[in-house]
Amino acid sequence: MKKSNVIDLSSREENADLLTDLIRQGARKLIAQAIDAELTTYLEAFSERKLGDGRAAVVRNGFQPEREIQTGIGPVAVKVPKVRAKDGQGATFRSALVPPYVRKTRSLSAALPWLYLKGISSGEMEAALEVLVGPDATGLSASTVARLKREWAAEYNDWRARRLDRDQWVYIWADGIYSGLRAEDVKLCALIIIGVNERGEKRFLAIEDGVRESTQSWREVLLGLKARGMNSPKLAIGDGAMGLWAALDEVYSDTRQQRCWVHKMNNVLNRVPKAVQPKMKQSLYDIWQADTQKNSERAFDQFASLYDAKYPKAVECLYRDRHELLAFYDFPAQHWQSIRTTNPIESTFATIRHRTKRAKGCLARDGILHMLFKLGQTAEKTWRRQRGFDYLAKVITGVPFKDGIELETGNQIAA
Repeated sequence: MKKSNVIDLSSREENADLLTDLIRQGARKLIAQAIDAELTTYLEAFSERKLGDGRAAVVRNGFQPEREIQTGIGPVAVKVPKVRAKDGQGATFRSALVPPYVRKTRSLSAALPWLYLKGISSGEMEAALEVLVGPDATGLSASTVARLKREWAAEYNDWRARRLDRDQWVYIWADGIYSGLRAEDVKLCALIIIGVNERGEKRFLAIEDGVRESTQSWREVLLGLKARGMNSPKLAIGDGAMGLWAALDEVYSDTRQQRCWVHKMNNVLNRVPKAVQPKMKQSLYDIWQADTQKNSERAFDQFASLYDAKYPKAVECLYRDRHELLAFYDFPAQHWQSIRTTNPIESTFATIRHRTKRAKGCLARDGILHMLFKLGQTAEKTWRRQRGFDYLAKVITGVPFKDGIELETGNQIAA
């Protein structure tokens, strides 16, 4: 029987191409950073030229008029800095990225994915940056590239140390992202946590290195968040990786657990022949789309009666996390769409998974984390506030919900 029963979760591309958004939103800032790094390297070459009073002879002197470079993603405004030689000997700064009079490039949209997917952690960044203006661009020194990479690394390290106790974190989504890239013959994995605060704002809380999704790796991530002041979330959403849940029980034992239904469905369907999957998939939908927990439990039992005889492993896989799969019923129905799956993480990194499957060679481990951090910063700008955010305060204060509906307590009735 030549039937593939493997469902590739990583190939889902239901959402927008985030790398395209990254290019559109981040191009101007990225070019400015690169030009600034060029200028700093240029000025260092004149560090020994001094005036009689010891001051630097060659200094910054404002900017040239802003101009736009036409690209495949539309116009990008750039400002090239100027220098001034106070000793009268002359000095002129010319950017290799944006040479004088350049007004158009067809290849900017190709340069930035290269820069993030390969250049940020390898010597090929120089070649990637040259794509901005074509093969005639020269002067991109190794020190300029190194300075730019250090700036991004510093931004990432500052972000990792940022305090989290200014907000109340209500829900968190956790997942291990396997990029498809490798470092030192080990498949790269990043442990990602996204949280939503009491105002309904979603933020990346952790983007950390993990060779595999072990309990120790997740414990280190969660302890890091706790040290930064993160409170105990009301609900954590993730897949069935045992390492995450064992670590959560140790670090945040009060946090409820919700298994991701998308991951669970794929794990169940992978255990049956492909011909059976469409019908079984509908039965699974009947469980987690039910309007009440009672109807969901009934659909659970119906699934077992239909498939246990022929496909016991599929039924066992589903029932293994039965309690955790239904935790969402104790939270506001307005939040169900978000808390039943790890879609906030999956959708954000769908593109990078797609692109890096085709990449060859290795990345440094730090490089992949810096790349994910940059992608995450851009993604955050496009996220909408949590649907039903006004119910988050009730979740924080412990207001009970049944089947997504707020229950009336004794105090409410008396009032």
